Amino acid sequence: MRALLGRVDAVLVQAVIAAALSFAHIHDLAAAAGQDGWKAWAYPVSVDLLLVAAWRRLRTSTTGKAAGWCWFLIALTASLGANIATAGLLDMNHVPTWLRILVAGWPAVAFLGGTLLAHTPQPAEHQPPPEPEPQLTAAPDVSVPTGLLTHARKVAADHHVRTGHAIDAPTLRARLGVPMPLADAITQQL
Repeated sequence: MRALLGRVDAVLVQAVIAAALSFAHIHDLAAAAGQDGWKAWAYPVSVDLLLVAAWRRLRTSTTGKAAGWCWFLIALTASLGANIATAGLLDMNHVPTWLRILVAGWPAVAFLGGTLLAHTPQPAEHQPPPEPEPQLTAAPDVSVPTGLLTHARKVAADHHVRTGHAIDAPTLRARLGVPMPLADAITQQL
């Protein structure tokens, strides 16, 4: 346990150092490119937020990771580019026009990337099973209302997408909050 804590602490310290240096490099490049005051501080926040949004998309999405990788690489290129540019390869007192244009255009690029990452629906990994024709009763003496059956089909389809398996009666009972005989009757109709 102690070794794990030591490793985690070292990783966290390294992450904080790397983030602080990268943050400073992006700020310095933005300031040299004419974005002074609060604007120079907003650039590193923007780059880092896009990196985090893209990384989160990569970690939480089971499909459709191309957009996450695309925006992660764009933000990583912006961060890495600033780190390299401020390492003495660029005269910070005479920033070229093309770099000023890139820096000035970054907010629109970051906004587009963040918006697409946050608001683009992710495709379903599995298609839900086709819905059978609705029936009003499933077993003798147990009547299933059509609205409940429709809702149960949605719950079952969601379960199938998440797990890859058909829902069973006890799970359906727990999700719908219905008695077991009703859950059995609904499961028979699914």
